[in-house]
Amino acid sequence: MSTQTSTPSPAGKTGFQLPKWAGSFGFQIIAALIVGLALGLLAKYTGSTKTNPNGLGATLQTIGSSYVSLLQTAVVPLIFTAVVSSISNLRQVSNAARLAWNTLLWFAITSLIAVLIGIGLGVLLQPGANTGITEEAKYAGKSGDWWSFLIGLFPKNFLGLGASSTVAESGAVTTSVSFNVLQILVIAIAVGVAALKVGKAAEPFLNLNASALAVIQKVLWWIIRIAPLGTVGLIGNAVAVYGWDTIGSLGKFTVAIYAGLALVLFVVYPILVRTHGLSVKQYFSGVWPAVQLAFVSRSSVGTLPLTQRVAERSLGVPRGYASFAVPLGATTKMDGCAAIYPAISAIFVAQFFGIQLDFSQYLLIALVSVLGSAATAGTTGAVVMLTLTLSTLGLPLAGVGLLLAIDPILDMGRTAVNVAGQALVPTIVAKRQGILDEALYNAPRNGTPFVDDDAAAAESGAATDGTSADTAPRELQDAKA
Repeated sequence: MSTQTSTPSPAGKTGFQLPKWAGSFGFQIIAALIVGLALGLLAKYTGSTKTNPNGLGATLQTIGSSYVSLLQTAVVPLIFTAVVSSISNLRQVSNAARLAWNTLLWFAITSLIAVLIGIGLGVLLQPGANTGITEEAKYAGKSGDWWSFLIGLFPKNFLGLGASSTVAESGAVTTSVSFNVLQILVIAIAVGVAALKVGKAAEPFLNLNASALAVIQKVLWWIIRIAPLGTVGLIGNAVAVYGWDTIGSLGKFTVAIYAGLALVLFVVYPILVRTHGLSVKQYFSGVWPAVQLAFVSRSSVGTLPLTQRVAERSLGVPRGYASFAVPLGATTKMDGCAAIYPAISAIFVAQFFGIQLDFSQYLLIALVSVLGSAATAGTTGAVVMLTLTLSTLGLPLAGVGLLLAIDPILDMGRTAVNVAGQALVPTIVAKRQGILDEALYNAPRNGTPFVDDDAAAAESGAATDGTSADTAPRELQDAKA
């Protein structure tokens, strides 16, 4: 037995090394949240405002908006290639129809639970009573209704893109291009189903689509890697612009929303996980990187690559099924935006304007929330889902304007819950159908979703060696563990 002695550090190495957890993605996001909060408060109290930001405020705003723009740039090609690929991958999954039906069923079940929690909190906390604010704010944005939703299903062009031009006072013309996620989803589903029907002749197209998806996901991984930097800008700008004053005027409403989100995320989801015989700790440790990114980016679609990765490589959902369920969930499964938020908000508006809701209207809120989630897919945030709910109930749409001031603050929590649910449902369905890789689900976490960035190369090599590609990520993770 030898005695350890102090020896000099080897050449090229320092004596101090950061602990392993300090390099994890989760720690980087949390650290960025703290830094962003501090910088935002500094900007706020040095005179930065929404209309007249100072140097620090403008810098935070630029960093945050630039990061969101980077995410949005890849949305159109990502959704198209991911959905087409997911439909084609159903060929490799037995009982594809049963999996699809069960996925939609559990989307509805969890949405119903979420909206019932929202209604209960709205009735209990009375968020619209004695707010101390006026109804001067008016909502001049897009109003949601079922007819507009149905019309919006029909694409105006192959890419589901739209363009609008504005003329400035100087005479300069600015043209902006927008996209409708719902129309892109319809186009991708039609193309994917057509490719399956064509059969062998469509193989070159499906291979090209799979290659394009891999390239797009690689670019998105580079964008996601700089999420901590984007987090500093997004959180800092939110604090600098909105501060605590705006939140205070709608404090009870804000508390009600976040209480509902917390109940769904930390009570309902764990109960569902435990009911299916799975570890709650493993679920949260697996899904947490995606939840963190969703919280700061406020984009389910932008978080899609990370959500799918944690579903496959941390939660053990088979790739063929995950590539169908997760992209579908990213556009239609929204417990935060389409269930809790519109339920509490509708009750808030009714209470603010002194309108009594009866039992049938509460049932209507639940029905709209469960069936209308897809209506949020064509726009940003939950505003259209809220206007759809209000118009269905016959409540004043002017009430939406009261809530817009704090929407970005609420949207962070809503999106985090959305993404957690988008990973939960495929996990539950896979478990119920007996296809969940429970060994992978229960495997030790390595603290970062990027540790297996070379998995694609490993899978490619495995394919040439005759090894199943689906086993490569697990083997790699076992090696890392």
